[in-house]
Amino acid sequence: MRHRVGGFKLKRDKDQRKMLLRNLVTAVVERDRIVTTITKAKAIQPLVENMVTLAKKDTLASRRQAAAYLLTPDSVKRLFDEVGSKFGQRAGGYTRIVRVGPRKGDGAEMAILEFVGTALVKRAAERAKRREERLQALREGKETGEE
Repeated sequence: MRHRVGGFKLKRDKDQRKMLLRNLVTAVVERDRIVTTITKAKAIQPLVENMVTLAKKDTLASRRQAAAYLLTPDSVKRLFDEVGSKFGQRAGGYTRIVRVGPRKGDGAEMAILEFVGTALVKRAAERAKRREERLQALREGKETGEE
């Protein structure tokens, strides 16, 4: 029986698994979103949420804990300066997992792990940019059509 056995082994030994998880958490903090397999996304989601909770505390001890886990000093700085302040009023649920379908090579189910709110901001900015380009093209078309 598997009572009280938690976590994901990810077909790796302990050292490889620990480094894989640290790399993925660092990538999420640096880039706001990553594309990975569903199992890896589910494995790192609680770790990312824990890092955001540390960033919300913003004490010397929490900075040292985050620095001990994250791999780059830039990711620690970004976590405490940008990510922690962004989720200051939120009580949890800082990330979401979105399934994107099978990977082309081996058919593994892929997912996007991202911070809540980042996709909407990026999508809105992209939509506004496209809308502005279309309007500009229409204006140019009307100006050339009148001539």
